[in-house]
Amino acid sequence: MLQSMLPRGLVAREARGDVDAQLHPREAAQIARAVPKRQAEYATVRQLAREALGELGIDDAVLVKGESGGVDWPRNVVGALTHCDGYRGAVVGYRMGVRTVGIDAEPHLPLPDKVLPTVSVASEREVLASREEDGLHWDRLLFCAKEATYKAWNPITGRWLGFEDAEIGFDLTSRTDDSAEGTFRSRILIDGRATDGGPPVASFAGRWRITGGLIVTSIAEV
Repeated sequence: MLQSMLPRGLVAREARGDVDAQLHPREAAQIARAVPKRQAEYATVRQLAREALGELGIDDAVLVKGESGGVDWPRNVVGALTHCDGYRGAVVGYRMGVRTVGIDAEPHLPLPDKVLPTVSVASEREVLASREEDGLHWDRLLFCAKEATYKAWNPITGRWLGFEDAEIGFDLTSRTDDSAEGTFRSRILIDGRATDGGPPVASFAGRWRITGGLIVTSIAEV
């Protein structure tokens, strides 16, 4: 599913559960105090990322977290990881073809009570209220898109992006009884100056898909 949501030059790997994976000692040290479930998720997404990196000709990469919380990818590589109940995903590509990438996955379920006001701006809530009866959990989709937005933003700016710092608008392009998909645009509401040598970030364009009880969002800035 994820590969079809990305432009050429990016390689995706997915799993619907955890896989056997061996961590490098530096990776294992970062997750040593976590509960077993978290350790398995951490190991699985790194195994998927290593498989994807292998498609780029990069073997045995050590994928530790950097100071910002994201992965320290190999030189000249961009990438993103995500996991939720029942899904693990990784995307990588060479920086010469893609400036940044962000992905996220969430269960297609409503957000818990009182969460929406903390992850949205007023204009987004107004739009979501008009879509409450169409059977899609737009609140969770909004959260998923904002997570992908942050993952795309941070590597090229080196800064935090709060939920209130981006405004997202959605378009629905296809709908069936058990799936839906479309596009979204994340408009950045704060100073978008970048540190990667590229232009300031004013917005990101992304794609979303809902199928099999799962929401997946992706951003790839070329």
